[in-house]
Amino acid sequence: MNSENLSYNDRFLKAVMKVRELILGGARSGKSALAERLAEASGLQVVYVATAAAEDGEMEQRIACHRQRRPAVWQTLEAPLRLAEVLAAESASGRCLLVDCLTLWLSNLLLLEEGARLETERDELLRVVPQLPGRLILVSNEVGMGIVPMGELSRRFQDESGWLHQSLAVCCDRVVMMVAGLPQVLKGESL
Repeated sequence: MNSENLSYNDRFLKAVMKVRELILGGARSGKSALAERLAEASGLQVVYVATAAAEDGEMEQRIACHRQRRPAVWQTLEAPLRLAEVLAAESASGRCLLVDCLTLWLSNLLLLEEGARLETERDELLRVVPQLPGRLILVSNEVGMGIVPMGELSRRFQDESGWLHQSLAVCCDRVVMMVAGLPQVLKGESL
């Protein structure tokens, strides 16, 4: 059915449900909590796409805390590397995908030490994000506001995340920066 055959209400609902949001912030800024509130308030079926890999006990604890906060009805999928593939497979009208978080995903790819893999996965993510049906909420750490790191890998991580955020901000309807638990809308409608 093309958009000409849809009623005004159906076109409105279709437009509202296809919202792309990027939520940035520092550590413990409240970005995940905001993303979870927005997903729950959407009234849509929520799929939580986790990118973390439990490599140590501390990360296992962080993951457990995130799991406890989420409603039991939310589906959780793990996508530590193939994020675009999971998003393309799981997106649908009437569904909200919440990705937490992009910087962990970037870290996973950087640590593979497969240079082309990062570029391929990033380009695929940037290709699919504008095309996905349904709602998409992306969470990521803003890491470029401090000093320039001393190590090569740390500098590359900072650069890659900054470039990714800039590219995603272009194709997202709303971009929010979380500071001390307060959302600062940088682009799009206020919260």
